[in-house]
Amino acid sequence: MDPEVFDRRSVRRHRDRAARTVGSVADVLLDAAGRLLDRLDDTTQRFTQALDVGGRGVVAPLLRARGIEVVSCDLSPAMAALNGGAAVAADEEFLPFGPDSFDLVVASLSLHWVNDLPGALIQLRRALRPGGLLLASLPALGTLAELRLVLTEAEAALTGGAAPRVSPFADLRDCAALLQRAGFALPVVDVERITVRYASPFGLMQDLRRMGASNALIERRRAPLRRATLMRMAELYAARFSDPDSRVRASFDIVWLSGWAPHASQQQPLAPGSAKSRLADALGAKEISLGEKPNRG
Repeated sequence: MDPEVFDRRSVRRHRDRAARTVGSVADVLLDAAGRLLDRLDDTTQRFTQALDVGGRGVVAPLLRARGIEVVSCDLSPAMAALNGGAAVAADEEFLPFGPDSFDLVVASLSLHWVNDLPGALIQLRRALRPGGLLLASLPALGTLAELRLVLTEAEAALTGGAAPRVSPFADLRDCAALLQRAGFALPVVDVERITVRYASPFGLMQDLRRMGASNALIERRRAPLRRATLMRMAELYAARFSDPDSRVRASFDIVWLSGWAPHASQQQPLAPGSAKSRLADALGAKEISLGEKPNRG
């Protein structure tokens, strides 16, 4: 069993608190959700029943605008209630939905606080009907790299040590492997860097709290950061990651994932030996049997 990284009770408390403030960062969440749902336009399949996982009140309305019936779930009951329709308070690691319940699952920036991500993806695949689609997005390795660096350096310089303050994130190869491991067919994974600018790093940290993304690592230091550490962090951030107008940059490397629940109608690889034509014929070349030396004369 993989070791637990996140304190799930803290994740729920953060999301309960953020349910009162998430509206102030709705534009950021809407942008991410819109980019994810744009992938629906790349398929001719029509979807009728969707599961919205952790959509923070922005994903479900976008799906309903497309004529799709939506059930939303969230670890936080308060956050689940923001979705304006059928909603369930549910842990992503122990989903209460039966097999073949939906033909679409959307998880927009909501699965990176899960300890057992492979297990959660397997449950989501089982909740899909054959031929159903999963669309998900996750922050990837490189996200908040600036904040991670300056927080670590400032705390180490002033206290002699540094506690983990920013979550670990998966890399692109891990995400592709996870989809395959969970049994999804035709997986597609790509990454995009989104840069958001702030007047100061404190604005970035405030937005993270407002969307329920505060530090929930089990190994985190419980004591809050000292004022001197925060001031030094801000100085380092401004010196290294600011633009000529003095605004600072925050990088978000977002991985976009899609995968289909297996169905007999999907394209399948040919069985070995079932090819109807030879590669040599297609290339206009002479076929040489194994062990036969080519004539170079």
